[in-house]
Amino acid sequence: MFGFKKPETSQQQTVDRINIFSSLKTGLSKTQAKLFGGVGDLLLGKKKLDTTFLDDLEERLLVADLGIHATTEIIDALHSSIKRNEISDHDLLRETLNTVMTSILDPVQQPLTVPADKPGPFVILLTGVNGAGKTTTAGKLASHFINQGYSVMLAAGDTFRAAAIEQLQIWGERNNVPVVAQHMGADAAAVIFDALHSARANNIDILIADTAGRLHTQDNLMDELKKIHRAIGKFDDALAVENILVLDAATGQNALSQTKQFNDAIGIDGIVLTKLDGTAKGGIIFALALETGIPVRFIGVGEQLDDLYIFNSTDFVDALLEYQ
Repeated sequence: MFGFKKPETSQQQTVDRINIFSSLKTGLSKTQAKLFGGVGDLLLGKKKLDTTFLDDLEERLLVADLGIHATTEIIDALHSSIKRNEISDHDLLRETLNTVMTSILDPVQQPLTVPADKPGPFVILLTGVNGAGKTTTAGKLASHFINQGYSVMLAAGDTFRAAAIEQLQIWGERNNVPVVAQHMGADAAAVIFDALHSARANNIDILIADTAGRLHTQDNLMDELKKIHRAIGKFDDALAVENILVLDAATGQNALSQTKQFNDAIGIDGIVLTKLDGTAKGGIIFALALETGIPVRFIGVGEQLDDLYIFNSTDFVDALLEYQ
């Protein structure tokens, strides 16, 4: 059922990785500056490694929205290492920070895979609050999977806003993929049900469904999500469905509460953390990792089509800790 593109050469993979890391470092520059100072004062030997240093770092971690649990874990690890004389200079400090921060993120580094043993299409259902970037994420995900060799269809399940339907159709044109849409105010479950029929009839590998922005307190809209799931099950209860919550990193700790509330309501399989380039609150990813354990599938660090990356914990932390 699924097609795959020709594997890249090792040279091309190396070039791609360098480009991705450069983009990631640029995208995380505001969070980096908030954590360690505009020129990395905390990590370049300009601060004595003592209690005052740890207090300063602790405050920065909290301001960057890492949250109490992640901040405590990092500071406790550094304090213990300094006390045992395991950190004698700022290079060792950076190594220790890297190890601790990466260990927090490693468990949620679980890339989204398309199951080959399930009937098609594989359904990706995007949910979240207004303004998180769901429709844009739908377009970028389409590009990502097309580049992997899959066929993709988009479904305009956000029928509350005419602009959302139009925006998704524009993304469809950019990616040269079909978009199933109805009029504003149409039943979202019916739109996605129709899209499923069309996707299967045309042997489409992946159906990416946009949905309206909603708060967990809006019972009618949460019921709409449940109705969408029932429609998918009615079409074929053997389909694989990925519930992705799209979060705006700029919302900081609110992203954490949103995740817990949506997960309680409908169950979340993965997270896409968007707009990291526009905020100093990128540290929220550490709080999400420790307090929810939900896989972070992708991160967004820019507005361009290819500015959505598979989350890699090592690259993320390296980008935060690297200075020129």
